[in-house]
Amino acid sequence: MRPLFLGLSLVAFAAAGGGGYWLGLGRPDLARLVATLPSLVAGSAAAPAAEAPASPAVSRRSTPVNAAPTAYYRDPDGKPFYSAGPKRTADGRDYVPVPVGSDAAAADPASSPAAGAPTDPAAPETGARKVLYYRNPMGLPDTSPVPKKDSMGMDYIPVYDGPEEEAGIVRISPGRVQRTGVRTEAVERRSVSRPLRVPGVVELDERRIAVVTTRADAFVEEVADATTGSAVTKGTPLVRLYSPEMAAAGAQLVIEVKGGASKTGGGARLRLENLDAPEEAIREIERTGKVPLSMVWSAPQDGVVLERSAVRGMMAKAGDVLFRLADIATVWVVADVPESQVADVRVGSAAAIRPTSRPGRTLGGVVDLVYPQVAAATRTVRVRIAVDNREGLLLPGMYADVVVDGGSPAPVVAVPNEAVLDTGSRRVVILDRGEGRFEPRAVEIGARGDAYAEIASGVAEGDRVVVGANFLIDAESNLKAALTALAPRADEAEAKP
Repeated sequence: MRPLFLGLSLVAFAAAGGGGYWLGLGRPDLARLVATLPSLVAGSAAAPAAEAPASPAVSRRSTPVNAAPTAYYRDPDGKPFYSAGPKRTADGRDYVPVPVGSDAAAADPASSPAAGAPTDPAAPETGARKVLYYRNPMGLPDTSPVPKKDSMGMDYIPVYDGPEEEAGIVRISPGRVQRTGVRTEAVERRSVSRPLRVPGVVELDERRIAVVTTRADAFVEEVADATTGSAVTKGTPLVRLYSPEMAAAGAQLVIEVKGGASKTGGGARLRLENLDAPEEAIREIERTGKVPLSMVWSAPQDGVVLERSAVRGMMAKAGDVLFRLADIATVWVVADVPESQVADVRVGSAAAIRPTSRPGRTLGGVVDLVYPQVAAATRTVRVRIAVDNREGLLLPGMYADVVVDGGSPAPVVAVPNEAVLDTGSRRVVILDRGEGRFEPRAVEIGARGDAYAEIASGVAEGDRVVVGANFLIDAESNLKAALTALAPRADEAEAKP
């Protein structure tokens, strides 16, 4: 019988040293079974194989007398490398022994006895904390009252009571916070700018348009070489006119002056002024005592000629427009603002004008009027912006892209736009409570800007909100709420046999 037991022992050792390694790669339970065969055979055979000398690799590691048998050895970094016997990594570190019956070592290297952690992370209690239930590691709505694995061999995650289960609080380990890229920012009071981008059209400033006309019938004797589009300056001669009515008033002025009448209070001078005769012509009559046959009308201001109606030899009726001039040093840009956004526009708001005909050029302007009516067809409100155009870049009728600086200039409690999670029915921010604790908080949003959003209620100045990876935390919070609803209540658990 002894040779028979000796042969079985040798076979068992060969299986543990050779085939057990390959079985341990994919089936740790088979590896444990193979690893226990030598001890069983050795006990039955009165341990004749114990007299065999231990291998050098085994002699390097001492095993406590009461320690559980080692099923196999795994890589100390948790990599998928295993060995049937003691082994070292390339940098000289020993492989970690996995005792028979331990399921935790293959799941988490940090939970091995060598790392000082409990052998089984799925233990019902860890210190004073009690495990409430176990949830699916992939986020599926599946819980278990006892430790278990999913179809891929992953351990279910324990959910403990205590501070972690504080209402509305999500606890995340510091390592996971770092890996997921969670970033936070303090809530501050700031001005929320809300730029409005709308189309606009360049128009003339109505206050800078002038016309050259006469208040009496007259004949055009001469016209200056100024055509439509020509730039003229104030005082430039434009047209010479002969008016019988003005000539008669001039003759009456000569009589009054020679008769000793006052030059400033005579009736003839007043009549010439009412006929809008040029001041230079009136003074020339008073100085020389002669009435000129014709008088010259000059440009009343700087600008460009918008219209020329005067033609040499024509007869102009009183009130006929001979020239129309416009000063384009300042122009208007009229923009159409949607009715829903007109509340963000106020008189004095800064605006940026980008002419479509001048790519890359931006001109500054100021809103000086919000028209008091809404266009029924487009549901827009016209906003007038005064723009300095001394360079002449803007011409009447041009299109331009307008950006109006909307929003309130007063500082308000605001958070970055990235911190707000908008689901359509609610707006949520994630508050950082410290020590890996996060709290979803419903808020009310006021004005939204390009970078920040006003918070009407929900958070206070000084709070810290999550601005990066907040979608992951919100998903974790929703999952926690769903699992809590699915978990059995304490009274139901006690009622079960």
